[in-house]
Amino acid sequence: MSIVVTGATGHLGRHVVEQLLEKVPAEQITAVVRTPEKAADFAERGVRIAAADYNAPETFDGLFSAGDKVLLISGNEFDKGRVQQHQVVLDAAKAAGVALFAYTSAPSSLKAALADDHRATEQAILASGVPYVLLRNGWYHENYTENLAPVLEHGAVVQAAGEGRVSSASRADYAAAAVAVLTGEGHENKAYELGGDEAWGFAEYAAELSKQTGKEITYNAVSVEAYEGILKGAGLPGPLAAVFSGVDASIEKGELEVTTGDLSRLAGRPTTPLAEAITAALKG
Repeated sequence: MSIVVTGATGHLGRHVVEQLLEKVPAEQITAVVRTPEKAADFAERGVRIAAADYNAPETFDGLFSAGDKVLLISGNEFDKGRVQQHQVVLDAAKAAGVALFAYTSAPSSLKAALADDHRATEQAILASGVPYVLLRNGWYHENYTENLAPVLEHGAVVQAAGEGRVSSASRADYAAAAVAVLTGEGHENKAYELGGDEAWGFAEYAAELSKQTGKEITYNAVSVEAYEGILKGAGLPGPLAAVFSGVDASIEKGELEVTTGDLSRLAGRPTTPLAEAITAALKG
């Protein structure tokens, strides 16, 4: 029996593997990666490395075994047909007779285009008959804290989210929930709505940045169209700019406020406060 993590060298995947190593022997973990060299540090610690690519179905042949628990971390190639990519992994898992198929989805409340691939993947999972867990991950602190340079340079947080609030948490928090499901019992055929304990708005975010940097940083709320234009101007491809501006429109409607408490319950601890994530990013 192995715990198999796809996308294991990605931002979230690395956190999952690191936290799994604290709970189970390394030889029970399989890290699925495109580029094995990027997982050399895991291999040195005894993790099994499997090379496979969502875009090459044959690379998943024989990768899973009966009884495996699999975490499919959703792909990030928005232009490559993510649902088809996910189906490749699901088909291989079903053929092998895995014990559990966990998928990092999006909150059921999110209606933005970003959620479409997740909904379609969820439908495929339900139709497959494989024992599943839907980890409906909310927004990550890092979506904002990893891009602080332009905010600090211009003294402004520019978003199209109005006074909407976000229940974000750190990648490590979401990883802890995934690890709890992969190493625990009784999670079969459940969906968890995951988000941070404290929702916040962008005016508060700007105020916290001001407090921690000693600079005056304001929240500049713009229209969705203006924000899309800004993202394109920053070099983001048009379709991606539309996806992210669409998320802001959803935030304004409250679609990324998650109040279930599922994340801290699964993690077994409170979620990381936004202020703490900002502190870490500014140090980094």
